Amino acid sequence: MNPCTGHESPLGLSRRSALASFGGGLGSLALGNLLHDANAAPSRSGYLTGAPKAKRVIFLFQAGGPSHMDLFDHKPRLREEQGKELPASIRMGQRLTGMSANQASLPLVGSPFEFAQHGESRQWMCDQLPYTAKVADDISVINSMYTEAINHGPGVTFMQSGSQIAGRPSIGSWLSYGLGSTNENLPSFVVLVTKDKGGQPLVSRLWGSGFLPGKHDGVRFRPDKDAVLYLNNPEGLDRTSRRKMLDRLEELHLHQLAKSGDDALETRIAQYEMGFRMQTSIPEVTDLTQESDSTFDLYGEDARKPGTFAANCLLARRLAEKGVQFIQLYHQGWDQHGGVPSGIKRQCKETDQASAALITDLKQRGMLDDTLVIWGGEFGRTNYCQGKFNPKNFGRDHHPRCFSIWMAGGGVRGGYTHGKTDEYGYNVVDGGVHIHDFHATLLHLLGIDHERLTYQYQGRHFRLTDVHGHVVKEILV
Repeated sequence: MNPCTGHESPLGLSRRSALASFGGGLGSLALGNLLHDANAAPSRSGYLTGAPKAKRVIFLFQAGGPSHMDLFDHKPRLREEQGKELPASIRMGQRLTGMSANQASLPLVGSPFEFAQHGESRQWMCDQLPYTAKVADDISVINSMYTEAINHGPGVTFMQSGSQIAGRPSIGSWLSYGLGSTNENLPSFVVLVTKDKGGQPLVSRLWGSGFLPGKHDGVRFRPDKDAVLYLNNPEGLDRTSRRKMLDRLEELHLHQLAKSGDDALETRIAQYEMGFRMQTSIPEVTDLTQESDSTFDLYGEDARKPGTFAANCLLARRLAEKGVQFIQLYHQGWDQHGGVPSGIKRQCKETDQASAALITDLKQRGMLDDTLVIWGGEFGRTNYCQGKFNPKNFGRDHHPRCFSIWMAGGGVRGGYTHGKTDEYGYNVVDGGVHIHDFHATLLHLLGIDHERLTYQYQGRHFRLTDVHGHVVKEILV
């Protein structure tokens, strides 16, 4: 269509219009093939870095900001100076949230937990992580993560999309766009959220595709009979009738596509077809009763309860086996502005065994070498007490300057601790890893050059790492 005259130009016919002009002949067949391959990735020749170390990612996201100095980053000096004021030379003007900015005092408070070194690698971990301690030689702990975000909304959005501003594609959407799918019966990007957990709210834009085509959205699986909303047939409609309805609907969409050349119609057709195939694939993959008692023993009793973090970890392994390339777990409850001792005990009880079990399970099945597992949140916590000082029952505020995550498998060094913070656990002093560096490294492990995987939108070529980021080569095998 000529945008100036409103008339269709013979020289301006789109590829789809040209194909459709052949009617029901070879043109329609070719168009059908294009749509059948609607989940295919763009040509990878422009952004390949070589053979990928990882084929899939399982991201165990701990929403709320786990306290690094109470879990992985051992800081005995905080105990030695407990109750003393945070030195101005350490704070260096760091802005505070509204929750502690008006405190007359910022008293240091040490961890209430005991720390020890584990494995041949002698990695430091607190005593609330006994199961993770057993796989210390399989994980790489990064104690020098940092971010600019100081509040949850921007912080989680930054970690999940590379921008503090909502609207950018999530990590899983970028990977779906860049890698395509290896299982036509399941989404390439699946989201699992721990059931009935309080904490900062999670919204669907965190796993949205932003300006990428909608087929790259994450698909949330729920722990009930309808794992995906609106997927099952309503009462009175059988599978044969649904197939006929979709066939007729596709004919109408193809007719409209021939006139408009609208990419959204291609996406809609592809999504309807994926939904139809998922009606049989999802019940099978989500049926955890097929697992052995020894597997449930490995993940813990919670794994028998649908929707728990443990059950989601086990489901993540099953999805990985089926070829799902990005599996995002969300577990809330780490936002401990008060009650750090009891809160961390509760959170570790819910997550420690299953997180370690996932690594062990993947390793036993020969999948850990090409599966990248990530554990971490959006930022860290303050080394000072939020509110009135009470070493037995205190809170910690948000802290962006440093926090800890760990990674395992998929080309990452096991038994390695990267980066270092100061004696107070407040500033990175060596080996800093920005969120853009983290994303660049993740893409690199999947065989993607983060600077070249781009998408043009509103006149600009966007990428997950914006205009920053470098691969953290020290953690690579």
